[in-house]
Amino acid sequence: MALKILKVIVGVLVALILAAGAYVAYVMASYYRLDDNLALTVDTPTAPNEGAGTAVIDLAAEPQLTVVTANLGFGAYNQAFDFFMDGGAGSVAASPEAVRKDIDGTAEALKALRPTFLLFQEVDIDGTRSHHINEYDLLRAQYPALYAAFCQNYDSPFLAWPLYAPHGANKAGLATFSAYPIADGLRRSLPISEGFGKFLDLDRCYSICRIPTSGNAELVLFNVHLSAYGADADIMAAQRATLYEDMVREYQAGNYVIAGGDYNHDMIGVSGEVYGNTTDAVESWAKPYDFDGVPEGFTVGAKAKLDETGVAEFADAATCRDAGRPYDGTNDRWVMDTFIYSDNIQVSACETVDLDFAYSDHNPVLLKFRLMP
Repeated sequence: MALKILKVIVGVLVALILAAGAYVAYVMASYYRLDDNLALTVDTPTAPNEGAGTAVIDLAAEPQLTVVTANLGFGAYNQAFDFFMDGGAGSVAASPEAVRKDIDGTAEALKALRPTFLLFQEVDIDGTRSHHINEYDLLRAQYPALYAAFCQNYDSPFLAWPLYAPHGANKAGLATFSAYPIADGLRRSLPISEGFGKFLDLDRCYSICRIPTSGNAELVLFNVHLSAYGADADIMAAQRATLYEDMVREYQAGNYVIAGGDYNHDMIGVSGEVYGNTTDAVESWAKPYDFDGVPEGFTVGAKAKLDETGVAEFADAATCRDAGRPYDGTNDRWVMDTFIYSDNIQVSACETVDLDFAYSDHNPVLLKFRLMP
């Protein structure tokens, strides 16, 4: 009898090992990266465009322009959500209705600001974690008068973890919206880990969208989402170097350059002090940004504001909260989302749009600016 039980146990263990091996083989075989320098499709407005008024930005008129960046947290990260990779239990959005509410909630709040441009990250177009809601379509419905371009940075095989609610297979990316016509868009691949960490991270990239002006220069918008999980310091440095190379090239060509998004670093360098964080361990995605490495001629908006006001007077709300537990107002917080812009751009405001993390684990950031003729 004991021998039969032992055989059953051994048989079950062998089956589990074979199943695990088959799953690992599936994940590795399914992995791929999109090619670099892929042209993006620009979607035209489906409603009258009453915002811009002209086909190009009129430098002579010196209009005040606004751009907002917002990480949507794939429509799941409302205040009740926590995430398993941050130490919580959540892995998928609570329901399809919750996804729609979170995406529409952010979009409607930002629409009230009448932004000229919007940069969104973590926009799912088909995901288990977001109940297969096409969030880009939801955004297009919210901004029918704007031009738009979608840039894919994630197409994962089925992640069978956590077992009680698998994160699943997910396809997502970056979405850029503009009141002015987008002349063209480009997807640029970022360096990522070549080891096992690549299976934990996204197919990292950034998008470049060009907006014509009445002069010889273009406004070049970079939509950025740098690595968080599975990347070491060398990879993060290589990502910044790749991004900076393109930004400097555009700046030296005489163009106006704005890079906005989620940098997955502390973009003021002292968020723990400003927001009274309690954790002693700082994750790789919460370490201070390498401000010394920012190219000459460029400014990190949030850091410039901190340097001007000082730590004690820095009043902006945080842009990211600890997702290891639901949000109750006492979670650790950081400034991780901001803009890096060239010095031929005159900025009048760079500020957090405080939505109190109602729809995402990130708050949006608003930049008001003029292009200097």
